[in-house]
Amino acid sequence: MTEAQKKPRERLKDMTEGSPTKLLISFALPLMAGSVFQQMYTLTDTAIIGSFAGLDALASLGAADWFNYLVLSILIGFTQGFSILMSQRFGARDEDGLKKAFSMSILLSAFIAAITLILSEALAAPVLRLLKTPDNIIGGSIAYIRIFFMGIPFVACYNLLAGALRAIGDSKSPLYAMLVSSATNVALDLLFVLGFGWGIKGAAAATVISQALSAAYCAATVIKSKLLKPTRVYFKVDKPLCGMLLRLGLPVAAQNAVIAVGGMAVQRVVNDFGFIFLAGYTATNKLYGLLELAAVSFGHALSVYTGQNIGAGRKDRIRAGLKSATVISITTSAVIGGLMLLLGKPILSLFISAPKEQYDLAMTYAYDFLAIMSVSLPILYMLYVYRSALQGMGDTLAPMLSGIVELVMRVAVAIVLSKIIGYYGTFFAEIAAWIGAMVLQGIALKKRNKALGI
Repeated sequence: MTEAQKKPRERLKDMTEGSPTKLLISFALPLMAGSVFQQMYTLTDTAIIGSFAGLDALASLGAADWFNYLVLSILIGFTQGFSILMSQRFGARDEDGLKKAFSMSILLSAFIAAITLILSEALAAPVLRLLKTPDNIIGGSIAYIRIFFMGIPFVACYNLLAGALRAIGDSKSPLYAMLVSSATNVALDLLFVLGFGWGIKGAAAATVISQALSAAYCAATVIKSKLLKPTRVYFKVDKPLCGMLLRLGLPVAAQNAVIAVGGMAVQRVVNDFGFIFLAGYTATNKLYGLLELAAVSFGHALSVYTGQNIGAGRKDRIRAGLKSATVISITTSAVIGGLMLLLGKPILSLFISAPKEQYDLAMTYAYDFLAIMSVSLPILYMLYVYRSALQGMGDTLAPMLSGIVELVMRVAVAIVLSKIIGYYGTFFAEIAAWIGAMVLQGIALKKRNKALGI
C-alpha cells in the first residue's frame, strides 16, 4: 500500500488493533447519536399526530407499523449483509476487492429497491385489509403507507452507503446525515401537519423528503472517499461476487421479513382489542426504537469489529470483543430499562391526546407494555450481541433461523395467551420472541467459535 493510500485509512477506525472495549464504545457512540436522530422521524410523527390529530390518526399510524417494518427491513437486511463483505475486505487491506464489493452492492440494491417499491405500493391496501384494520382508521393507514413507500429508493440508498462507510470505520458520516435529515423532518412535520393541515399524509411526506436528504449526504461523502469511490470499470457485472453478496444479504433480509410477518400476525390480534388499545400499543411501539437504540449501535460496532478481525486473521481478538460487548450491553440495557420505568408515563403522554377516560385507558395499556419490555431489555441486548457477532463472522444463516423462531414464539404466545389473560398476551409475545431467538443464536455462536478455534 502506498503512503497516499494509507492517509485516508488513518482517518478511519481500524478495529484490528487496540482495546476492544474502547473501540466498540468509540465506534458505537456516533451510531447511537445517529440513531437518536433517526428515531426522531418516528417520534416526531407520533407526537404531532397523536397530540394534534387524535387517537384515530395515532391508531392509523400504528396499524401500518409492521407492514412498514416488513418492507424497510428487507431493504436494510440486504444492505447490512452486503456491508459484511466490505468490512472483511477492509480488514484484509484488499482495497480493490472493497471497491468491487461496493460497486456490485450498488447494482444489487438498486434492483432490489425498484422491485420492492412496485410490490409494496400494490400490496398496501390488501395487506391492511387482511390484518383486519378497523374501518375508522384504514383510510388513514393506506394514505400514510403509500406516501411513505415513495421513500423506498432513499432508504435503500442511505442504508447501503451508511453500511459501506461503517465497514471502513467511518461511523460519524451516517451521524451527520441523520442530523441533517432529522432537523428537516421536525421542521417539515410542523409545517405540513400543523401549518398546512395535511394530517397523516403530511407526516409521511416529511419523512420521505428527510430520507432523501440523508441519502444525499452519504452519497456526497462516498464520492469524496478514496477507498469507496469506484470507477466505471468496477461496475462490470461480476456474477460470482454478486452471488457471494446475495448469500450474505438474503438470509439477513429473510430474517427481518420473517420477524415482520410474525409482527403482522400479532398486529391482527392487537386490532381485535379496538382502536383505543391500538393507540396505546402504538405509543409504546414508537418507543421501541429508543429501547433498542444502544443495542443496534453496539451490534453494528461488534459486527464491523468481528468482520475486520476475521478479514485480518485476528481471531484472538474476537473472544475479547465478545466479552466487552456483553458487559457493555447488559449494563446499558439495565440503565435504559430503569430510565423508562421512571420516565415512561411522561414520555408516553407526548403521544396520546384524547378525552380523559380514553386517555387514561390508552395510557394504562401503553405503560404496562413499556414496563414489561423495560424489565426484559437485557434479553434483547444479548440477542443483538450474538446476532451481530455471527453476522460479522459471515454467518447469516443462523440469524435467519432465529427469525423463524421469533415468528413462531411471537405468534403462538400472542394467540394463546391473549385468549387466557387478554390483551397482556400480546405484550408477553414480544418477550417470548426475544428469548427464543437469543437462545438459538447463543448456541449457534458457541458452535461457530469452536469451529473457528476462538
